Amino acid sequence: MPARSSSSSVLRWPDRAEVLAAVREWAQQLDLPGLVAVGVFGSYARGDWGVGSDVDLVVVVERSDRPPIERPVDLPLEKLPVPAEAIVYTREEWERLPEANPHFAAVLAREVVWVYGRPERSDERASPARP
Repeated sequence: MPARSSSSSVLRWPDRAEVLAAVREWAQQLDLPGLVAVGVFGSYARGDWGVGSDVDLVVVVERSDRPPIERPVDLPLEKLPVPAEAIVYTREEWERLPEANPHFAAVLAREVVWVYGRPERSDERASPARP
């Protein structure tokens, strides 16, 4: 949420660097089984955020028994310095996203700033390291 600037009554909205650092720290402290990666997309990733902007998160987990709409309930989004929205994908859903929703997959591929981990495709994890 907005922070007071010194002792004045002026509120200052956190900038991009502050929000990315806060999301990185938040992700490192998450107690979420099977956490693979956390990324920021949208205005904070692009750098065109402004006063009142929320932070958009993409979270990838190994698996989940919950339906996609319920998964963000497990995330303590209220601990972030600005309002936040999250989409939580299983690894399998993440890997299928380019076929399931090519437009959104292209937006994420272009915008996401990974702050914790980075989801690799299962075929990349299985292949030998390249020189």
